[in-house]
Amino acid sequence: MRTLILAALFATAAASPALAQPAGNAPFTGLRIEGLVGYDHVKNHGYGDNDVAYGLGAGYDMQMGRAVVGGEVEYMDSGAKGCETDFAVTGDKICGSARRDLYAGARVGAEVSPGMLLYAKAGYTNARVATRYDGVTGGPASFRDKTDLDGVRVGAGAEYALSPNSFVKAEYRYSNYEKGVSRQQVLGGFGFRF
Repeated sequence: MRTLILAALFATAAASPALAQPAGNAPFTGLRIEGLVGYDHVKNHGYGDNDVAYGLGAGYDMQMGRAVVGGEVEYMDSGAKGCETDFAVTGDKICGSARRDLYAGARVGAEVSPGMLLYAKAGYTNARVATRYDGVTGGPASFRDKTDLDGVRVGAGAEYALSPNSFVKAEYRYSNYEKGVSRQQVLGGFGFRF
C-alpha cells in the first residue's frame, strides 16, 4: 500500500503545473545524512518518563518542482526510564526503559519558500524496551527482560537548507507500538546532503 501511495504522490507532483520551478533549482534532491537530538516521552501502560533522544538518520529525496518525496532510515536511542513501586506487592519495584529504536519510512512535502521544506512522514518502527522487576522476600521473583516492539510512526517537520550541502531541521513525531507502548518526540537535527 505504501508503494501505491508514493506512486500517486509522484504522479500528482509531476502533473501539477502550479508547482513548477526553474530547472536545476532543487535544493532537496539527493542523499542526506543527519544527526538528531531532542525530547523523548515514552509511555508504557500509564507510567512513563521524559528524557533525551539522540541518533542518526539517512535518506534520499527527489524534488520535482516544489514537491519533495523521499525514503529514510534512522537509528535512535534514549535515556527515558520510568519506575513504579508497590507494583504487585508492597515494597516491590518495576522499571521500564527505552532502548534503541529503528525506523524506515517515507516523507512527502513541499518547498514553501526558497530553501524551506515542510513535510509529513510515516513508516515502520521497531523499539527495544527493557524491563526490570525487583521483587521482595517471600513475594514474586525478580526478573529482567528485553522486548522488541513493532509499531507505526507518523510525524511532521520543517527543514531549512543552510547551503547547497547542509541543512537544519525540526520535527515532531508520534510512535505507537505493541503492548500499550507509545512515544512522542520533538527533535532538532543538522545534516549534509550529497
